[in-house]
Amino acid sequence: MSWEQVYEQWKKKEDLEAHLSEQLAELADNPKELEDAFYAPLEFGTAGMRGILGPGINRMNIYTVRQATEGLARFMNTQDPETRNRGVAISYDCRHYSPEFAMEAAKTLAKHGIKSYVFESLRPTPELSFAVRYLKTFTGIMITASHNPANYNGYKVYGEDGGQMPPQDADAVTKFVREVEDPLEVVVLSEEEAKHSGLINIIAEEVDNAYLKEVSKVTINHELVAEMGKELKLVFTPLHGTGKMLGEKALKQAGFEKFVIEPSQAVADPNFSTVKSPNPEEHSAFEYAMKLGKKEDADLLIATDPDADRLGAAVRMPNGEYQVLTGNQIGAIMTQYILTAHKNAGTLKENAAIVKSIVSSELPAAIAKSFGVTTFNVLTGFKFIAEKIQLFEDTGSNTFMFGFEESYGYLVKSFVRDKDAIQALVLLAEVAAFYKKQGKTLYDALQEIFAEFGYYAEKTISVTMSGLEGAAKIKALMATFREKAPTHFADVAVEVTEDFQALTKTHVDGTVEKLTTPPSNVLKYILADESWIAVRPSGTEPKIKFYIGVKAESSEAAAQKIKDLQAAIEELTA
Repeated sequence: MSWEQVYEQWKKKEDLEAHLSEQLAELADNPKELEDAFYAPLEFGTAGMRGILGPGINRMNIYTVRQATEGLARFMNTQDPETRNRGVAISYDCRHYSPEFAMEAAKTLAKHGIKSYVFESLRPTPELSFAVRYLKTFTGIMITASHNPANYNGYKVYGEDGGQMPPQDADAVTKFVREVEDPLEVVVLSEEEAKHSGLINIIAEEVDNAYLKEVSKVTINHELVAEMGKELKLVFTPLHGTGKMLGEKALKQAGFEKFVIEPSQAVADPNFSTVKSPNPEEHSAFEYAMKLGKKEDADLLIATDPDADRLGAAVRMPNGEYQVLTGNQIGAIMTQYILTAHKNAGTLKENAAIVKSIVSSELPAAIAKSFGVTTFNVLTGFKFIAEKIQLFEDTGSNTFMFGFEESYGYLVKSFVRDKDAIQALVLLAEVAAFYKKQGKTLYDALQEIFAEFGYYAEKTISVTMSGLEGAAKIKALMATFREKAPTHFADVAVEVTEDFQALTKTHVDGTVEKLTTPPSNVLKYILADESWIAVRPSGTEPKIKFYIGVKAESSEAAAQKIKDLQAAIEELTA
């Protein structure tokens, strides 16, 4: 069926949601946008389904939510009755239509006789991951677009381990989703039927308290926090999202007394009215926190994204200004502290391991090596870190110490199987307290790490290529990189090419090794000077991403290497 025919179906539907009907009428005068809304259905990627709000099969709306949930229900119907009866945990963030989407998902499941456990109000993604494990449900749904702009929403599916659904199951769900021919015709339980069905259960405080009890175990040095929690000055902003309630409780519970929550950004707001983007990767997201930090003389500023799975931080510099840390720098600081604290406490096991993504900095790996700790590299997507944790538990091969991705995602304790900004908030406050006791800041901590291990620097370049034309461009670019594999970047030779789709590791002398990860459309080039470049299409946005990592003897030399490699990439993609 052509996109025009699908559009006609939507146009003719008499009981189409009123606001969608209005938006559809407005699109009639914009053929390009109309085609983009209908040319293809939203796909499940590394983090589920995510898209712009509005009418169409390529947009987030109650019909795409029903379609996704209908597919999930049909997948669940293929399981044994006992598995199926465990039901689904559902949570949602502060975005437009998030509560409605959560309830539509619950009503779609109820039509199949499947129980759901829906949070009474907005809750963070990590708590949803925890809830799946705590309630022993078969799966979980999180309604969120994470750190995307205000006109987006999304739908993440979780497996029974609390991690985002792994590729095999996600592919199976996707198959069932695609079998739903017309999302407009998916039948859901009526409001009245739902009330009396006993299939939709509202959850709240019990799960909150159980989660916070586990968060209390994130603190490593309780004596340190008891002493310095009265001294450390911290500004916390949830950026209008879900992080406030649990973040505040977690800090108080740990023993931090002198933290201030940025008041205007403590209010849940789907428009994120005080920030250009609710993304802690963006320096502008810290504008309000920086003003408050200077007023309060704060040692550290911490921001969580709308669904509180990502955490960013800014540290006070020697001149009193605040510097936003990169996700890789936070990962290195946390790795150094976790391993040091456990070593000092005598709790660092011989089989200790950290897990990171292949596009994240190699600095934490160098730190881990100095402690005799193994680093495991996995594909992008926190589900792969969750899979490693499960493997460690099943086999007893390793003890999980820390997992992170460069995109501001961290996990300290495995009671959650996704990135967890609430855990990271508590731990980073402890790290800051540790250095404050020595009269130092996290900036000083980072300089000490660089002095010991070398100056590592990283940069991610995202190129947006929207619509049908953009998808074709991204595909063509990846094909070019494969067919005409670069031998040099910025006059530095490529020594190793890793193709995670072909699962090959090709050395400059022609020898080929087999990669052991699941196949993924990622290329990584390791250069002669220990620099590296990776390229991958985004799984959730119309973007192609380039990752650069370098190591040098000074910060200036590292910055120059980044600049040179960026210029080389721009030349190749011009």
